[in-house]
Amino acid sequence: MPHVSRDGSAGPWEVREIGVVGPGIVGMPMAALLASAAEGPARTARVTVVQRPSATSGWKVGAINAGRSPIGGVEPALDRIVAGAVAAGRLRAVHDYGALSTAQAILICVQTDRAGDGPEYGPLFEAIDGIAGALRGRPAGTVPLVIFESTLAPSSMTTVVRERFARAGLVEGADVLLGNSPNRVMPGRLIERVASSDKLVAGLSPETPDRIAQLYRPIVHRGALHQTNSLAAEVVKTLENAYRDVRIAYVSELARYCDAHDIDFFRLRDAVNARVAQADAASADPGAVPTGALLVPTVGVGGHCLPKDGILLWWRRLERGADRSRSLILRARAINDASPAATIALAERAFGRLAGRRIAVLGAAYRADSEDTRNAPALVLARLLLGRGCRVTIHDPHVRPTDPNLLRLGLAERFRSEPPGRDERPETAFLCTGHAAFAAAAERLLAIPGLRGIVDGCNLLRRTTVESRGIGYAGIGRGCAEPSAELVELAHGWFRALERGVANEVHDLVEFLDGEYGAGGDGGFGRLDFATVRRLARTCGTGCQIGDAGNPLPAPPYRGWVPELAAAAGRA
Repeated sequence: MPHVSRDGSAGPWEVREIGVVGPGIVGMPMAALLASAAEGPARTARVTVVQRPSATSGWKVGAINAGRSPIGGVEPALDRIVAGAVAAGRLRAVHDYGALSTAQAILICVQTDRAGDGPEYGPLFEAIDGIAGALRGRPAGTVPLVIFESTLAPSSMTTVVRERFARAGLVEGADVLLGNSPNRVMPGRLIERVASSDKLVAGLSPETPDRIAQLYRPIVHRGALHQTNSLAAEVVKTLENAYRDVRIAYVSELARYCDAHDIDFFRLRDAVNARVAQADAASADPGAVPTGALLVPTVGVGGHCLPKDGILLWWRRLERGADRSRSLILRARAINDASPAATIALAERAFGRLAGRRIAVLGAAYRADSEDTRNAPALVLARLLLGRGCRVTIHDPHVRPTDPNLLRLGLAERFRSEPPGRDERPETAFLCTGHAAFAAAAERLLAIPGLRGIVDGCNLLRRTTVESRGIGYAGIGRGCAEPSAELVELAHGWFRALERGVANEVHDLVEFLDGEYGAGGDGGFGRLDFATVRRLARTCGTGCQIGDAGNPLPAPPYRGWVPELAAAAGRA
């Protein structure tokens, strides 16, 4: 695609050097794919990955330069693509930001977190400062493109990021083009998700989204690239995860009720999803990604994104002292945080008090076939069991024994890479992560002498399989009774009330953010509106279907009970 440079000369935009800061689950697949691009601006580019020389992650530089991906777990194609790009001389890794001084495009893929009610940007600031220092030595007349793949709290690009570059002497639009393209990757499917997922490409200047689209189009070859402004991309990214968190909290409430009354939640789920015309295969297939209106309840919500992104979406409102008690997004966090304790309660209803028993926790990672333990609910569950005097071992074939979260929580000595066997002789096993290796080892697990009960927290085994071996079974949402027609009708209505409540909350947040941070210049390029947010959110592959805003919908009770979230939505 032709590009008009700042001196007025026309010609193609050529990219000879690309920098990627942070070779994690976002940066590594992006670096590998860009280094393997056969067409577009990056077709002959060399990609340089920067990893700071930390005690826990500095080893990644040597691994990449040896042609190995530093990402553990099961990641189809990633190892092969990394090895090929390194062998071709198009991919390398360093510790020094100075290697980025001649880059035409730099991707920032470092972790962002939250501290209290706001973002914690320590690693991000380190990356910005390192890049800014390198770019002060860039060739004269060049205007590098800097793309933030990291999740940012809304307004961060227009305020925090722009200002930090400016303090380093790099003015947006004159010395550097600042854009953001928040990732939609998923552990276990990194290459697939980059290639096939729709992706937002955004910037502070109107020309920046098109520049990013040129760079990314050859690697996002089965997904669409949606151009927008930076504020819209920030809102949509945090909203996708916040709304998923709300939907998980809602099904967790439903499943807890179903478990207490021996009702099959998954039949209820499928019936409601059919009514909403948003069904998926996740009820029957534990390996399928849930995308229906009603998701799948588990031991809890882990990972890096969902536990924080609702707070990041609300950051600026909370900063102004907004009433958080009316937020469905923030209320959902407390419901999901209670899931590990609710799983133990389910086990004790089925098998009696667990105090003093030998317990095997299967899965330390938060997601199937991943090594990622960040905010893993299985680790919370293990600590709760230890607090009850249980003798706990934790098992995961993908997690390293030196995993920092195991060490931080004091659980490393209880960790095993192998599934439990006759040596551990657990009386109760909690299935927390649906690794394929656990499904393959099911017979070995069921043959352990003295095993009295299995708690299936990831929909991995079937009751008949377990009970046929004389072992008790309790599964989250796996009651036996058919849900009544009345319950199906009400669960559908409660979801619609929740959907309306979230839409109203998002509408108010968008109005606030546009009024405070929406830029009216450049023909209104930086403005934000609810319709645009809804449209872009629907491009997410996880079912982020934000409804219409309007009057609250009622949430009548079922036999004296109504989910907390639905009741709150009905009162809003």
